[in-house]
Amino acid sequence: MIRAGRRHLVRTLADLAAQQGVQPQSYLNAGHHKAPGFPAPVSSPRARVRLYDGDQVDAYLTGAPVPPLPTEDDDDDLLDRREAAALIGVSPRSWDVYKNHPLLTEHMSEVGGVEHWPRGIIHQYQAARPGKAAAGRPAHSGDQVPRDQLLDLTAPLLDADPATSAAAVTEELGVHRNTAQEALLRLRADRMADLMHTDPSLTPDQAAVALGYPAGQVRRATVRAQAVLRARRAAPYLADVAQALHRQGWTTTAAAPTVHHPADDVVTATLALDGTTPPTPALVWDERHGWRTATSRRHPLTKGGALPPEGEGIRYLATGTTPPPDTLTAALTSSGDHHEV
Repeated sequence: MIRAGRRHLVRTLADLAAQQGVQPQSYLNAGHHKAPGFPAPVSSPRARVRLYDGDQVDAYLTGAPVPPLPTEDDDDDLLDRREAAALIGVSPRSWDVYKNHPLLTEHMSEVGGVEHWPRGIIHQYQAARPGKAAAGRPAHSGDQVPRDQLLDLTAPLLDADPATSAAAVTEELGVHRNTAQEALLRLRADRMADLMHTDPSLTPDQAAVALGYPAGQVRRATVRAQAVLRARRAAPYLADVAQALHRQGWTTTAAAPTVHHPADDVVTATLALDGTTPPTPALVWDERHGWRTATSRRHPLTKGGALPPEGEGIRYLATGTTPPPDTLTAALTSSGDHHEV
């Protein structure tokens, strides 16, 4: 590492060669930096670029005692990739993902062409990083990542290793294994669907191979990817329905319905009717059965996408799975059963 306040003293092998008045390759061939007593690099072991402390090198070259470097850690110490990864207990490959966090990108600096981060900033990042604490995640504790951040935090892990497992995501993010498995399922299925959309000749299995996903990890994702494609094809129709309901004053915005996959091979969508005197609290669209009313805005879907029976606020609307929007609004109006919600 580069100790606090010593950044200006750092020299590369090219700097050392210039100091000796020789070409860098000649310096390397002669092995001057490997001579007995030559100061050790300040870069981490196995670093591709070796960096040296100028004070130490100058003392060696003049025959003076080589001064020791400070040994006490300081928040302003600069750590390279391997040192930063070791500090928070992850692999260098994982650090390559984490370093894209805004806090780390803001404070990254290049010294001798090598990325470095201040020790104190790494500690700040570690303190705020969702994941397993030093003592481990307590048994029966909840996920340490908010659900709305889960995919954004899992995606870089999948980018870095297409074969990453739910266990690895659990280790990195401090979430339950089932949560990690669901995140990987969603990400893989979406990416497979993207590839299949770009190249319709691909089967789900071929898309998985192209993306580097092991066969044993994508059985559900291959099914889900096909459902994702069907949901995307239905999106324009669902958006038209949302517009029609908004024109009726039953929704406060014309936002498209929220798409769900209560089972991997099923596409549903939900619309909360939050406008003035809507005919029902919410609508549910099911690709298998079309539209129906729902009694709850917050929880319009039944568990697992099961089909609820008619009655007690549940009514199936129009005919077919994609009735025209005006037919759907007419069917809602004809009920005469407006809800004060």
